[in-house]
Amino acid sequence: MKFTSRHFIRPIFLIFVSFFLLLSPVFPIRQDDEIIPPNDESEEMKLVNAHLKKINKPFVKSIKSPDGDIIDCVLFHSQPAFDLPELNSTVPLNRPREPSNGHGRAGMKSELKQIWSSKGESCTPGTIPIRRTRKDDILRFNPISKFGKKFNSPIKTDYANKGHEYAMGYVTGEYYGINATLNVWAPYVANQLEFSLSQVWVITDVSNHGMNTIEAGWQIYPKIYGNSTPRLFIYWTSDDYRNGCYNLLCSGFVQTNDKVALGAALEPISTYNNQQYEINILIWKDPNSKDWWLKVGSSVVGYWPSTLFTDLREHAGLIEFGGEVYNGHISGSHTSTQMGSGHFAEEGFGKASYIKSIELVDGENKLNRVSKMNLDVDNPNCYDVTSGYADNWGSYIYFGGPGNNPKCL
Repeated sequence: MKFTSRHFIRPIFLIFVSFFLLLSPVFPIRQDDEIIPPNDESEEMKLVNAHLKKINKPFVKSIKSPDGDIIDCVLFHSQPAFDLPELNSTVPLNRPREPSNGHGRAGMKSELKQIWSSKGESCTPGTIPIRRTRKDDILRFNPISKFGKKFNSPIKTDYANKGHEYAMGYVTGEYYGINATLNVWAPYVANQLEFSLSQVWVITDVSNHGMNTIEAGWQIYPKIYGNSTPRLFIYWTSDDYRNGCYNLLCSGFVQTNDKVALGAALEPISTYNNQQYEINILIWKDPNSKDWWLKVGSSVVGYWPSTLFTDLREHAGLIEFGGEVYNGHISGSHTSTQMGSGHFAEEGFGKASYIKSIELVDGENKLNRVSKMNLDVDNPNCYDVTSGYADNWGSYIYFGGPGNNPKCL
């Protein structure tokens, strides 16, 4: 008899029900205290409250982060993904099979460090850490229904008139994931509408179904997070960015890790001409479950069920890696939002942002060097990109820039 993940739905459900019952007397399930009393609600606040109730799940423990975030420890099966009943059938029993090294080169993986757990705080086994959404987070979006989503579709064929600007490397072909190391910076972002990020993309090109993407990296996005701290993030969409979302702000990504908080602040951060700090990101399609998994450093974080997607149910046709900013200055002078370190690629190590040790996952679940890399830059006077290869780094790119300057107006 051939077993699939669906054969394990009932035992897994019973395990988590049992765990819940055992935990309940010791850790009472608590609700978010952000909810406004019904008698005080305006129409807008009714929408906000409804959104908060949908996103913020009952928790067994909450952790106050030194940076002001609140991290809720939510029972695994109470996370947002399982608001979609069909995703209950995607829970795999076994750990995913990670890609093997197909070329004999293995490097040390940078360990993820986040501010919320910097003093030894952690979530209870059987729960996952979720950054709490507050009413002010939602009120920064208009309409409220856009909270957690991208306002404009950054499709490469028309990004010039959408405000999205890129400096990146990319490869085309049949791929099943990417492994890469990104150094982390805190670039200046001019206003809360704009963002700056360094990330990898796993993409199917625009098709009849609409673009499918899986994305992960670090970003500064004041509109979502309320400040300009670099944070670990993920994103997905199956239909040209109309649906899908950041982190766990909608049903989709299934988190399995109790130590990594998506959307939480990273530390330490690289500084100019000084120590460089990195995160390693691996996204790959597990040959057994067929789902797309995420690993950050040595931590397997969770997965995007293949059923979320259309074309990405099979494989990717485009892998991208580099920087992106959203330029809200559609007319007039160019934004001063920085990309990467805020310095051009030519300045090199310790001064420019980089993505190194770039490897691609093939159909045999093996990691391979990049054989032919293409570069794409939207406006080289504002942000640029260069590429290279070194024995200790493998394939790499440097990228970034200051935005507005005498040549970028």
